[in-house]
This record gives sequence, structure tokens and C-alpha cells, in this order.
Amino acid sequence: MARSHFALVCALLLPLEACTVGPDYRPPAAAALAVPDSYSTPAPSAAADTRRWWTNFNDPQLDAIVDLALKQNLDIAQAVSRLRQARESLVQSRAALFPSVSASGSYSRNINIRGQTFGQITNAGIVNENYALAADVAYTADIFGGNRRGVQSARASYESSGFSLAQVQASIAAEVARNYILARTAQANVAIARNSLTIQDDNLEIAGFRVQAGLVSSLDAEQSRAQRAQTAANVPSLEQQFQQAANRIGVLTGQAPGALKADLEARAPIPQGPDSVPVGVPADILRLRPDVRAAERTLAAATAQIGVAKAQLLPQLTLSGSISSNAASINALTDIITGRVFGSLAQTIFDAGRNRAVVRSRRAAAEQAFAAYKATVLTALEDVENGLTALATAQARQREFAVAAEASNNAALLARSQYRAGLTDITTLNTAESSLLSAQSGLSSARSDQAQALVQLYLALGGGWDSAAPAPTAEPLKQGDGQPPRAPAP
Repeated sequence: MARSHFALVCALLLPLEACTVGPDYRPPAAAALAVPDSYSTPAPSAAADTRRWWTNFNDPQLDAIVDLALKQNLDIAQAVSRLRQARESLVQSRAALFPSVSASGSYSRNINIRGQTFGQITNAGIVNENYALAADVAYTADIFGGNRRGVQSARASYESSGFSLAQVQASIAAEVARNYILARTAQANVAIARNSLTIQDDNLEIAGFRVQAGLVSSLDAEQSRAQRAQTAANVPSLEQQFQQAANRIGVLTGQAPGALKADLEARAPIPQGPDSVPVGVPADILRLRPDVRAAERTLAAATAQIGVAKAQLLPQLTLSGSISSNAASINALTDIITGRVFGSLAQTIFDAGRNRAVVRSRRAAAEQAFAAYKATVLTALEDVENGLTALATAQARQREFAVAAEASNNAALLARSQYRAGLTDITTLNTAESSLLSAQSGLSSARSDQAQALVQLYLALGGGWDSAAPAPTAEPLKQGDGQPPRAPAP
């Protein structure tokens, strides 16, 4: 009978549980986020595959280092752990939708001793045994959907953590590429400086010969010596830049700072990627950028929390039931089974406005999450615009520095020839050599800036992960497994 009553109550509650308080979440439209129809900076509008954008630089060593960082980077490992925590929070939220069941069992044995002589039992008496089993079930009916809203919030937070993991992966790939470009740029600048030193050594030697021959004063030799020293003084700073970039790459791959220094010692050119990158339309940012999608999921979680808070204003129905049995033997446990069903309805009458304040607080949190989402979208659009501008600027500078380097090289050759023939002075030669060094360094810097601008643009477009795939997920740890799972590969 008790079992049928419990089933009847549950059947009556099912229609009530279809009522879910709080707003139903809908993603904001692009217009509400102030997304324009097109970018203000001219760029190709076709879609581009940016999942493994670093391979567009055609540098196998860069590819290998980025792949290593995606496997071993410690920031990614932390993001994976945060994703795991969010997954377990979702499991906990789902548990509130189900009853809790507990069971217990006991056994007791009583001996009634009736006689004793000189410390010895003369009559063992009567032995009483008792066996007991009990089971309890408790269930809080989710009449107004507070628990279901909690599950929605936890699921959205879990998905947000997955997109945050993808954003960390993308950022790490970009950081590795930036430092790799810095290392190669430092090597290129060291080579330029050392080549200039070789020429200046030759000029200093010629000036010395001319001083000995009495053709010029010692001023020529001293000016040549001063210029050489100034050039040589730049070499340690350039070597330091390489060391710092190599150290950073080591740490980004989850290793000691000097772990990859030997691999990077061999000089290689500054990576040069494509001349342009298709950027699509601004609305694409809503799906391409993992940080934008993480912010959208955070807004969804905050919206669901309003329903969780509103459900606390309404009555809470709790059902509980238990069955138990006692017998003198195991075989008799099923002879007599007793049970009970209990229901309670609770409603907060006075809490000094606490629960209503919680609802208002959750609404304010949702408004804040919307503002954060919109700000993330606008920042993403700004990143794309800045990346396009930086790329165009670097390309224009590279073209002009290429002209300057060619002209300066021709001028330096003429100045050296004329100085040897005594047709010009040392000041003209030193000026020509300084202009050449400046132009070559500027060209190297412009090439580096173009590569860095490409990295910036790829990251702004959400490169480094598969935007068509769902948010990365985390499986629970197996017992005894202390290693974090690998982050999903881009």
C-alpha cells in the first residue's frame, strides 16, 4: 500500500515539474552586440582555415616546437584541470534531480548467563539473535525547475571552461611563434652587426695605412675605431635578446629555460608567412574566437542562475520513505516488512528579503555577463582591425627598407672605393656605413614585424583550434591515474 501511495504522489508531481521559473536563455543577436557588417580595414573576405596556422610559415622547427608546447605547456595543464572541475560540478548538479537512497543492516547477539561457579560458566543460558535491514529514500521534487536551471548553469559553465581551454591553447601557440620569431630576428641582427664589424675592421686597417703614409691625420683612424666600437657594443644586447627568447620557448614547452637553446643555436631565417589572410565578416568572430564563445556560455550560465534563485521563493516539497524488517533469523527477514511514506511542504515566510535580494543579485550578474560578452566581442573585432593594420604597416615598411638597404649598400660600396682612392673623407665613409647598418637592421625589423603581425592576426581570428567542433570536454580520472589528460589537439 505504501508503495502505491508513493507512486501516486510521484505521478501527481510530474505535471507540476513541467513548470520552470526564470528566463529561458537565447543567445544575443549580432546587432545587440554592435557587430558591424564589415571591417573598416580592407581585407579578403573569404573564409580561411586557421586551425594550424603556424604551418603557413613553412618552418618545420617552428611546427615541432608549437606541437610540443601544446602537449606539455603547464598553462594548458591548468586549464585542463579547471575543465575537470567544471565537469564534476555538472555531475553534482545533475545529482540533485534524483532521489537519494541509503540502506543499513545490523546484527546483534545477546547471551543470558544464568550461573557461575568458581569463575566457570556452569549454564550458558539463552542466546537471542536479531537481524535487521532498512532502506531510506528521500527526494526533493523539482516542482519549479530550480534544480534543472542549476544543471543548465553548470552545463554552460562546463562548456565555457572547454572554450577557455581552447583559448589557452591558441594563446600558447601564438606565444611560442612570437618568441621563435624574436629568436630568429636576434640571430639575423647579430649576423648583420658582425658583417658590419668585418667591413669596419677593413676600413680601420685602411685608415691606419693612410695615417702611416701621411695621407690623412690620425683623426681618420680614431673615428673608424669609435664607429667599430659602437657597432660591437650592440652585439651583446642582440645576443641577450636571443637568449631570452630561447629561454621563454623552453618554459612554454614545459621544460627548463635552456632546454631548447642548443636546438635554436643554428641560425635560420625569420619565418615569412603569406602576404594576406582572409578574415571573413565580423559576425564570424562570434563562432571563431574561443574566448568569445566562452563569454557567451558564461552569460548562459548566469541567466540560468536567475531561475535557481527564483525557485527558492516558492514552496519546496520533500518526499521520503523507508522500509525495514527485523527477525530472529535471516530466513525470516522477509516475513514482516514495515514501511512509511512522509511528505513535507516548506515555504519561507520571512527572511528579511534575503531570497528576493538573491534574485536581484543574479539578474545583475547576468547583466554583467552580457556586458562582458559584448566587451569580449568588441575587443575581438578590435584585435582583427589592429592585426590587419599591423600587417599592412609592416609590409609597407619592409618595401621601403628594402629600397633603403639596396641604396645604402650601393652608397657604401662607392664610399669605400672613393676612400681607398683618396677621393672622399672618413666622415663620408662612416656615414655611408652607418646608413647601411641602419637600413639592414630596419629591413630585418620590418620582416620580423610582418611575421609578428601575421601571428597577431591569426590569433585575433581565433586560429589554433577547430571552431566547427564542440567545446573540448574532459573525462573523469581513472582510479590511480595522476596524470592530466591531454588537451584536445587543434
